[in-house]
Amino acid sequence: MKINHLRIVVAVLSASMLFAGCSSKVAETDEYSGFLPDYSKLERTEIASGHEVLRWIAPGFKESAYRGIYISPLVYYPAAKPNQRVSQDTLNKIKDYANLRLTNALAQRQVLLPNPSGSRVLVAKVAITAVTAENKDMQYYEVIPVAAVIATTMAASGNRTQNTVLFFEMNLVDKDTGKTVIAVVRKGYGKTIGDNNDPITVNDVKQAIDDMVKDVVNFPKS
Repeated sequence: MKINHLRIVVAVLSASMLFAGCSSKVAETDEYSGFLPDYSKLERTEIASGHEVLRWIAPGFKESAYRGIYISPLVYYPAAKPNQRVSQDTLNKIKDYANLRLTNALAQRQVLLPNPSGSRVLVAKVAITAVTAENKDMQYYEVIPVAAVIATTMAASGNRTQNTVLFFEMNLVDKDTGKTVIAVVRKGYGKTIGDNNDPITVNDVKQAIDDMVKDVVNFPKS
């Protein structure tokens, strides 16, 4: 009986440790890239789609006050380097897909401008700050002593099922004042992949991009 009791205690502690390391649905401060000029005002916000983002909107911001938007070329920040999981071809395809979808989304809200010259112009600066994958959170049915120990062991060994993840940061600037009017840090989830040895493809992360685009289109107009 003492042995069984010890096993249960170990299992519960193992499960607790795993839960403590479960991934956040929004970016943590140590995951900020430095792309935005200021992160101090960001607040955790649930948007209409149910997703949570870190966001700040300048008081009094009126989208209708602007005659158009200029979209700076989407970038990786810091500069992305291919590795054994994400090839250069995949990085290029992710960037191209995100750029196309985001441009089409913003075109539904504002007149797209070929350059930022003139007055009453919004400048959108957007970066993909990470392409990665993280271990899936434990499911309720896993929280039993034996499964908890197995799940912990799998997570430690890198064999646990993973979610693909994209991090985006967006800085919307009033060109006349040079000040930020909207800042967003978004963590988006794509498809599930096998483990930390599986390569990440553009198809794996398209859902994260598509979800972001839907929220851009549906953002309340002001």
